[in-house]
Amino acid sequence: MKPFIYHRARTLQDMPDGATIIAGGTNLLDLMKHEVTTPGSLVDISHLDLNRIEPEGDGLRIGALVRNSDLAADPVIRRDYPVLSRALLAGASGQLRNMATTGGNLMQRTRCPYFYDLRTPCNKRAPGTGCAALGGIIRNHAIFGASADCIATYPGDMAVALSALDAEVEIAGPNPRRVRVADFHLLPGNTPHVETRLQPGEIITAVILPAPVKGEQRYRKVRDRASFAFALVSVAVVITMTDGRITRVALACGSVAAKPWRDPECEAALIGHAPSDALFEQAANLMLRAASGHVGPAFKIPLLRRTLIATLRDATGLEPAP
Repeated sequence: MKPFIYHRARTLQDMPDGATIIAGGTNLLDLMKHEVTTPGSLVDISHLDLNRIEPEGDGLRIGALVRNSDLAADPVIRRDYPVLSRALLAGASGQLRNMATTGGNLMQRTRCPYFYDLRTPCNKRAPGTGCAALGGIIRNHAIFGASADCIATYPGDMAVALSALDAEVEIAGPNPRRVRVADFHLLPGNTPHVETRLQPGEIITAVILPAPVKGEQRYRKVRDRASFAFALVSVAVVITMTDGRITRVALACGSVAAKPWRDPECEAALIGHAPSDALFEQAANLMLRAASGHVGPAFKIPLLRRTLIATLRDATGLEPAP
């Protein structure tokens, strides 16, 4: 690890220009050890007053420094936003969840092995050098929204659930604003090193959850082993039914793109209908119409289809066909 200057922030205004923010450090420290990231200075924000979960209108305001373990265990989250609790508990390990923060979770970097391997070109790590994953040995890469410059995925679980909940990211800085979680991460295009809508001098201060909705919530994660593994695919579902028909639905898919993936046409196709195998197959067809399977991750296309249908079945109580 290369030497760096350490600064502990006491207020949001106490931020040295150009410094890299660190809170839990569960991802950043790995990047620094591998010298993928070599910041000249770090600003530690872990002592700021951003670690509370409190009411925000009819919803909740989750401070950026709330630990993943505390958020998953919060009784209001478990009662009103269970998809978020389940997604958090599906991520990492208990030890990491005790350190990882809400804001840091949103900012975690891809786990593409070529991104971590300094011997290979990577447009995300070093813009303009090329993408070793294209034509390389790949498996857990994107089937949606990839470009000729990058096929890496965003690896987190929490953001997938937050996207399905229509949560917003609160950003402080020269241009204070809120951004939908579904829009916070960016597709690679020809600038894969630009991963989020955060601008220089800005910081995440909270995540805002809207009022809870009635209905069922599910999070399903498919991975290589039962724990401490990133998803191959994941699906978050928030669904409301009235008189046997679907009246509201939000679907978000994870580990298939550089951001949690939502498809408004897929969701709209479910509204007003009674659950059925045919309906869910139609929704899966719509979701996957834009999928592009490279040599490695092509298996994700049928895997996502099965996972999406199984999650919708579970959430709506549809019995398996005889």
